[in-house]
Amino acid sequence: MDASLHNITWLALSGVIGFIIGDFALFKAFTITGARVAMLMMTLAPVFAALAAWIILGEVMSVISLAAMFITLAGIALVIFTRTAGSVTTKRSYAISYPVRGIILGIIAAAGQGVGLVLSKYGMQDYDSFSSSQIRVITGFIGFGILFFMLGKFKELPASFRDRKAMKWLVVGSIFGPFLGVSFSLIAVQNTSAGIAQTIMSLVPVLIIPPAVMINKEKVSVREIAGAVIAVAGVALFFI
Repeated sequence: MDASLHNITWLALSGVIGFIIGDFALFKAFTITGARVAMLMMTLAPVFAALAAWIILGEVMSVISLAAMFITLAGIALVIFTRTAGSVTTKRSYAISYPVRGIILGIIAAAGQGVGLVLSKYGMQDYDSFSSSQIRVITGFIGFGILFFMLGKFKELPASFRDRKAMKWLVVGSIFGPFLGVSFSLIAVQNTSAGIAQTIMSLVPVLIIPPAVMINKEKVSVREIAGAVIAVAGVALFFI
């Protein structure tokens, strides 16, 4: 209740872009490409954050920043592109090894997180980070309610709540994600530069590999590990 109009306006807008658009696209990407590849696409978030800061805040991108963009893109390309075998009449070429729809949704999710972070920093200023998260979550709750109504999804909710296994993991995910994760990310950007905070948060594509192998039994190639490391290295270079 003590938030200013500036806080509410910009944090609510960041909630629309970050939660409603970004998270919706991310969760859809999870179901298409899997969490590991979807989170690799999220290394593009700093790129979108820098572009948003350039457009909204007038921050200038350096030559190093542009080079970092290409390194990040190269790391992602190493993972999502595979070389196809040629024939007598055709040469070898490259093809996307994951569904294009999932890749596009991952890019939209990254844009939502990057732009949402810039808007959060601008809207939060010195306001309490947990209260800022609450404004964003309330906006997301209302937005998803409208989206559910438009898509006719409310009738599917009772069946979802009866799936106890799914609900248990969604509750755990909600605690670590929208509650602790988002709140700590806002504390981070409030106490350091958005670039440093975003760089640390962009380690997820590397940190997610061990649980993906141990829990989901995914087979991860050396090329995919190298791509994730290169993409994160590009993010780190972005903010040196």
